[in-house]
This record gives sequence, structure tokens and C-alpha cells, in this order.
Amino acid sequence: MFIYPLLLALLSSYFVMPQVKKLAFKLGAVDYPNKRRINIKPIPSLGGLGIYFGVLIALLVTGFSDKFIGIIAAGTLVVILGLLDDLYELSAKVKLLGQILVALVLISFGIKIRFISNLFGGIYYLGILSIPTTLIWIISTINVINLIDGLDGLAGGVSVIATITLAIFAYQQGQVLTVILALTVIGAVLGFLKYNFNPADIFMGDTGSMFLGFMLGSISIIGTLKSVTFITLLIPVLALGVPIIDTLLAILRRKLAGRPIFKADKGHLHHKLLELGLNQIQVVMIIYLISISLGMIAIGVSEAELSQQLFLIFSSLGFILIGIIKLGIVNLNTNYKKRV
Repeated sequence: MFIYPLLLALLSSYFVMPQVKKLAFKLGAVDYPNKRRINIKPIPSLGGLGIYFGVLIALLVTGFSDKFIGIIAAGTLVVILGLLDDLYELSAKVKLLGQILVALVLISFGIKIRFISNLFGGIYYLGILSIPTTLIWIISTINVINLIDGLDGLAGGVSVIATITLAIFAYQQGQVLTVILALTVIGAVLGFLKYNFNPADIFMGDTGSMFLGFMLGSISIIGTLKSVTFITLLIPVLALGVPIIDTLLAILRRKLAGRPIFKADKGHLHHKLLELGLNQIQVVMIIYLISISLGMIAIGVSEAELSQQLFLIFSSLGFILIGIIKLGIVNLNTNYKKRV
């Protein structure tokens, strides 16, 4: 039964993408080469519409649970927000307000983080705090995918790997509907990646990166974050490890440099790897491997005993820290602000 939503989403996304490309050129949603961009020719940037269409068609045809209505409603709003941003370049404040609205719509359908568990098996019910907690989580996942979208195939591939990790965990927990939702996302992105892998014919744009971030956040809420064990809180964090870490380091780096945290720079992980002389495909493959490794650790953590869990978590953090230092992603030198 699981293969049908994946195939429907993949085929729908794949076959609609040429029409999306034409629409992007007609609307002027095109990324032109500049100092910040990697592309050397104009590329249409509404690929996220094809991803959204693939997910929507697959869910409509296979029949989705009432619990997914809220996700589709809020997901449609985030696609509209991303589309407006791709067309008119909305300010950071307007985008944030739009993302808050999206999260509130999701919460209004009862989809929210209701409790936090601890190491000793107890549960702390959030009550009214479930609303700001869910808001922070959804807005965070929307933006971490948006910020990592810097190379052909990068954000899409990392999203697929993260979603596979969440789907595996959901399957282990017997959460069939969550698995189906995750598979529609995986299929839709795979259909898009045929056109987005280097050299890309189309970009997902903010339409796609915001939608994917939203879907990953929503899947984790109805999947891993509804479990009662403490360690499952780490599953979505590890699954989204690369974009989360990259975003946190970008915030730290920009604060140290005295720059606005929303001002783009060329200090992201993929930029640092490119500076080593690697080409786009090599960089993307390396980040894929890192994401796969973190995904495998996430699944291992979910099945391991406490001592093994702690070993996996701290050893992973150690390797990540070594990589950050070696690549110079964040320079803690006191003269950093003056030199940047």
C-alpha cells in the first residue's frame, strides 16, 4: 500500500514540472546570476509548486485522514507565502508574520506539540505553552530548509533523507498515516529532483523550501514528537541535523560579525566546501552522506539503550564540532568582527 502514494506524488510532480517552468518564466519568477548565486544562467524558481501539486494529488487520490486537512490547509498558505516571496521578494518581517499565520492555522486544527517527556519517563504537559512551542518549531523548520537551499539538488535531497528518517521511525511505531504523508513528500521531491539536480533546469524557490520545511515540521509533530519517550525528541533534530546546525552557525556567525541575522552571506557549509575546490555535485554528495549518517544515528538512537544513545549523541556532536573548526564556518577570534 505504501508504494502507491509515493509513485502518485513522484509522477504528478515529474509531469507537471515542465508546465511550472513555463509559468515561472511567464510570471517573471526567475533567478538571474549575481554575486550571491551559483547559477550562471537565468533559472525559473517556482519548482515548489510542482512539489506541492505532487503531494496534494497523491493525498487526494489515495484518500487522506481528517487529521491531514489542517496540514493541507496550512501547507497551501505557506505555498502562497512562498510564491509571493518568489515574485515580489517580501521583507523578512512580512515573511515571519506569514509563517506565524501558517503555524496558527495548523494549531487551530489541533496539530501541536502537547507535551515534553524527560529522561526519567515523566511527561510535562505544555497546556497553553503548546501554542508558542509549536509556533517556534514550525517557523524553525520552515527557515532551516530555506537557508540551506543554495546548490542544485541540495535542499531537495536533504529533505528527502530527513523525511525517509521520519518515515522509518513512524513505521517502527505503527503510525501508518504518518508514513503515507511522508512518502507523498518523498515522491514529490524525487520528481522535482530530476529537473533540479546539477545542472538545474528549475529551482524550488521559497515556494518549495518553505513548503518542505513546513511539511517536515508537521510530519515530526504527528510522528516523532507525539511519542512519550525523551529520546524521540532528538529524532527530528538529528534527521534535520545539517540544516539545523547550518542555520544555528549562520546566526552565530552573523552576530559575531555584527550583521543582521537575516542578511545572506557565503559562510554556509556548502560555500566552505566549494572553497576547498570541490564542484557542486561533489559538495552535494558530501552533504547527502552527512545527512544519511545523521539519519542512521537517529534510527540507531531510537532503538538503543541509554548508554548507547548517549555515546551516539556525544560522538556525533564531537565529529560535528571538529568539522566546524576545520572548515572555519565560525571564527571565534576576537577580531572576527573587524575582519569580516
